[in-house]
Amino acid sequence: MKDAVLLVSHGTVSSLEEIPAFLRNVRHGREAPPDLVHELQRRYEAIGGSPLDAINERLAAKLEKKLGVPVRRASRLWKPYVKDVISDLDAERFVVIPLAQHSAHVYGEAAKREIGDRAKVVCAENWGQRPALLDAFARRALAHASKDAALVLTAHSLPKKVIAAGDAYEREARASAAGVIVRVKDSFAETHVAFQSQGPGSDASEWLGPMLLETLDALKGRVKKVVFAPIGFLADHVEILYDLDVEAKALAEERGLAYARTASLDDADDFVAVLEDIARELM
Repeated sequence: MKDAVLLVSHGTVSSLEEIPAFLRNVRHGREAPPDLVHELQRRYEAIGGSPLDAINERLAAKLEKKLGVPVRRASRLWKPYVKDVISDLDAERFVVIPLAQHSAHVYGEAAKREIGDRAKVVCAENWGQRPALLDAFARRALAHASKDAALVLTAHSLPKKVIAAGDAYEREARASAAGVIVRVKDSFAETHVAFQSQGPGSDASEWLGPMLLETLDALKGRVKKVVFAPIGFLADHVEILYDLDVEAKALAEERGLAYARTASLDDADDFVAVLEDIARELM
């Protein structure tokens, strides 16, 4: 059977002008308030634009060399969409690997809708607890090991109503964090799990927590340094380059805490190996 592999991420824009339309997709067709558009544009501008697309392009190229079949990267909420990247592929089966290890079903279902009856589709299920992935995150955390530091493992926050409706995201994210913590806890003064990047201007009480601010407040005076490990994310993007490296860094330093952040997986060889294993299990 002729296989092709699709790496499907959340997506990002290539210019500030695309942000209103991108947010419209994120918000299921509803226009974003001007303040939200301007804030997101400000954040993208502050980091010089997101490197996510370029990272995923390199990731796909490396995985293609390993697997010997076509590998394409696509986005769920922005260009390139799945339907666009498969238009020239003569595949009988598409192996979908969502680049969202705690919400794979959302990405898999979106890809299946776009592929339709064109070919068979198999999709990876949540894969955030794979030992090799946890090992990769742990290695990056241990590069910052210090008995004067607290390690704060973060994942993207979601509205509590989503979890109340039965989504397994929080359980999956906390399980991944626990898997990393057991590997590194003896190398840090403290370890914590926190949630980040709730919608700008949102009521924090309606989102998964604890949030970064309350975590940093609790650490003030107890440790000298905070090391953020964004284990809910796979690649550098605005949630890491702005929400952590700009915003969280400023909040930490205001509280007398030195700031550090673990390296992202991006297109590193150990991460390519994780994806290779997932793909081969499905092919």
